[in-house]
Amino acid sequence: MALAACRAAHSVAGASPSSLAAAAAKPSSSLARPQFAGLRRADVANESSFGAVLSQRLQSAGTGSRGVVSMAGTGKFFVGGNWKCNGTTESIKKLVDELNSVMLEEGVEVVVSPPYLYISQVLGSLSNRIEVAAQNSWVGKGGAFTGEISAEQLADAGVKWVIQGHSERRHVIGETDAMIGKKSAYALSQGLGVIACVGEKLEDREANRTTDVVFEQLQAYADAVGSDWSNIVVAYEPVWAIGTGKVASPQQAQEVHAAIRQWLKEKVSDDVSSKTRIIYGGSVNGANSAELATQEDIDGFLVGGASLKGAEFGVICNAVTAKKVAA
Repeated sequence: MALAACRAAHSVAGASPSSLAAAAAKPSSSLARPQFAGLRRADVANESSFGAVLSQRLQSAGTGSRGVVSMAGTGKFFVGGNWKCNGTTESIKKLVDELNSVMLEEGVEVVVSPPYLYISQVLGSLSNRIEVAAQNSWVGKGGAFTGEISAEQLADAGVKWVIQGHSERRHVIGETDAMIGKKSAYALSQGLGVIACVGEKLEDREANRTTDVVFEQLQAYADAVGSDWSNIVVAYEPVWAIGTGKVASPQQAQEVHAAIRQWLKEKVSDDVSSKTRIIYGGSVNGANSAELATQEDIDGFLVGGASLKGAEFGVICNAVTAKKVAA
């Protein structure tokens, strides 16, 4: 919701995790209850422009004061489970059985992303209530590219989504922003939905560069994809929170999500800003998912370790109920 007093988006996003613990608990003044459309409230009057927000941030850095800008939105809450390089035939059978027994709430779209080797097994045994994503795809049409999987092959197998730009692909494998953008555009051209990951490393956050890094990554997607983001879900995953047990506070995550939404408004279009789902990833679990879900611009989650536990993943998916209550 709009806040009469809150921290500057870039300033807060750039602070270290420890420095924000006390600030996150400070109360803010409240406004009249807004009207809601979909998962987020309707546009508020007197929205700050992107340039004005950044200008104000530069003027008030350290003072912690600006109005958070958010848009109206529609679409289902979205939860993805990234199994990464984990699992065996037997353990994945057990996990799928657990997922098939989970009672999922209405209004949540769920996908899971097994290792390539087990995609067929999962497609053949998982309830159709949950879709399947790949963890990566090649930059273009298949051919003499040893070890790669093409978007055409994924679509042919029945896969609906693909994760692109995950921090491990960026910082371990060495994929560039430009390559990730190109891979995403090709996957979209072959009918796949793209979970487009962005996020800063700890040194970027501590150097007050969170939004600089995130916006650069977003720009690479925009350069390759253009103006049609209808099959893209943006996943904000601060690298310092992935698999570490550290979680951005709900307020920290909301600040960056709101900044992403404003960037989409200014750099792509009002419509893309309003309709694009922005999900959070970084040590999300059954205990913290409901509180994170109450934040206005958090439209779901990309889950790592907890997605390997069927019952807990179900709890995270059903955090959609907290979103509905907050709205």
